[in-house]
Amino acid sequence: MALPPAGDTIAAIATAPGEGAIGIIRISGPDAFDVADALFEPRSGVKPSLRPAEHIVVGRIVEGGDVIDDAMLLPFRAPRSYTGQDAVELHTHGGPAVLRRVLDACLQHGARSAGPGEFTLRAYLAGKLNLVQAESVLSIVQASGERARRTAAMGLTASLSEALDALQDRVIAALGDVTAVLDYPEAGVELKDVRPALRDVRRSVADLLATADASALTQRGARLAIVGQPNAGKSSLLNAMLGYERSIVSDVPGTTRDYLEAPLEIGGVPIVAIDTAGVRSTEDAVEASGVARALNLADHADLVVCLLDRSRPIDDADEALLSRLPMERVVVAASKCDLPAAWQGSDLPEAWGAVYEVSSVDGAGIDALRNAISARLVGDAGSSELWIVHERHAEALRRADDALARAIDAPDDLMALDLQDAVQTFAALTGRGDVPEDVLAHVFANFCVGK
Repeated sequence: MALPPAGDTIAAIATAPGEGAIGIIRISGPDAFDVADALFEPRSGVKPSLRPAEHIVVGRIVEGGDVIDDAMLLPFRAPRSYTGQDAVELHTHGGPAVLRRVLDACLQHGARSAGPGEFTLRAYLAGKLNLVQAESVLSIVQASGERARRTAAMGLTASLSEALDALQDRVIAALGDVTAVLDYPEAGVELKDVRPALRDVRRSVADLLATADASALTQRGARLAIVGQPNAGKSSLLNAMLGYERSIVSDVPGTTRDYLEAPLEIGGVPIVAIDTAGVRSTEDAVEASGVARALNLADHADLVVCLLDRSRPIDDADEALLSRLPMERVVVAASKCDLPAAWQGSDLPEAWGAVYEVSSVDGAGIDALRNAISARLVGDAGSSELWIVHERHAEALRRADDALARAIDAPDDLMALDLQDAVQTFAALTGRGDVPEDVLAHVFANFCVGK
């Protein structure tokens, strides 16, 4: 897949579809100011091309004598712009008709429609961003929760790139030590044992790869199923976690016959919490269908909160439910801790793990339960600030790790081949080196138009 030409002038709507107070049209390329001069009438009468860079200009957009809208213009001169080229942003009112009309006028005066991610592609080609930073732009645009935003920001600020560059430099150093001996045997250079350094690099790669699954979860969001016997307090717990009344609460067992979903955020991870029907044996066909659906939701959820009523003794139904659930994805909670306790957590089997006591009446234990949910969702990745967000990055790190493993196991005179493979894989990951056009085209095709 060929990359679009970088030497022409492109334009696109840079704000999201729909109505808004402000809309932005971006123009970038050698003729950006010619397009702006043809469309924009400043109040001062001084054309945009004659204005100093980065000074806001107030005026209106006119095409064929027709005033399209009042607007502001932001001029950027190469190379001090996002793309490294001359660039202009037109800020109009955010109506879809206005934005389409302004974009059409830009195209009529010599610009062409920008493709997905083409502005960021030009920033990358101009050296404004490395490849990891460019992909972090996409991540921060798509972030739906605080954890995903924070992870993307770390990539955008080059922290992740610097960590990857440091690993690549260590492999390059090892390759230099090996090839020095092979290329100049007469010099009497003693071969250093580079394997300890390579093992250390592999440990760092493993730490980064351990964050990939948690990162994917924070990007797509998690599904949290709340299950338990009737009247265990599932609906009350959901309301307490949400901070508002979402689910109907009743002392009558079996009130919830179907499931109910509600969005919330825990530990920066977007979550869909699911209040399910109480699990018990029943002859009622409708209730039985709700029980089956509750168990199915638990089977497919990313995490399950199994709620036990602490105000009554544990019975066979509780034990049967917990034996039915996937315990590696279960957090056990004890409800109604504001009432006299019929049992203590120490009375329960060790296999059930920690039991988090909560009260939906006074909010006791809710924060601790939320922290436990967050910890179970992100695992060990929660202690790391640098996360691997994109599958392309994870796949490249796996290939680099495989090459390093082969190098460690190889004889001294054959290590160089595998080390070269690892260096090239790191280079393709970070963009330090020649990156094939089809890789770049694939990366930037995932962006929205205008970014």
